[in-house]
Amino acid sequence: MARERYRLQALLVIKEREKKKAEEALALAIKALAEAKELKKKLEKERDEIVRKWKEYRKRMYQRMGPGSSIFDGNIYNNYLRKLKEDEEEKEKEIEEQEERVAAAEEAVGRARKDYIEACKELRIMEKHKELWRKKIEKELTRKEERELNELGNVIHQLRKWHGEETQEI
Repeated sequence: MARERYRLQALLVIKEREKKKAEEALALAIKALAEAKELKKKLEKERDEIVRKWKEYRKRMYQRMGPGSSIFDGNIYNNYLRKLKEDEEEKEKEIEEQEERVAAAEEAVGRARKDYIEACKELRIMEKHKELWRKKIEKELTRKEERELNELGNVIHQLRKWHGEETQEI
C-alpha cells in the first residue's frame, strides 16, 4: 500500500521558513539595538571628556589669571571655554538623537520578538496537526489490517468447516 502523503506539507515548509526569517530578523534587530546603545555610550564618554576638559581649563584659567595678567590671555581662555561649552551642547544633542534611535531599535526588537513568537506558535500548530494526522493514518491502517486479518481468519475457518476439519484453538 502506498504511504499517505501529508497534504499540508507545503504549508508546513512555509511556516518553517517564516520562523527562520523571523529568527534572523530578531537577531538583526538585537544586533542593531546593541550597536545603537554602544554608540550612545561612546557619545556620552566624549561628552564627559569635554566636560572634564572644560573644568580643567577653567581651573587653570583661575590659577593663571591673577593680578597682572593680560586681557589677551583671559580672552583666549574664555574663547576656548566657550568652544568647549558649544561642543558639550552639540554632544548633548547627538546623545538625545541617539537615545531616540535606541528607543526605535528597542521597539523594532519588540516587534521582531513578537513576530518570532507568532511564527513559532504557527509552526507548532502545524507540527501538532501533522502529528495528529500521522496518528490518525496509523490508527486507520491498524484497523484495516485488523479487519483483513479477521476476514482472513473467517475464510480459513469457513474452509476448514466445509472440508470437515475441526477448528483448532491456537
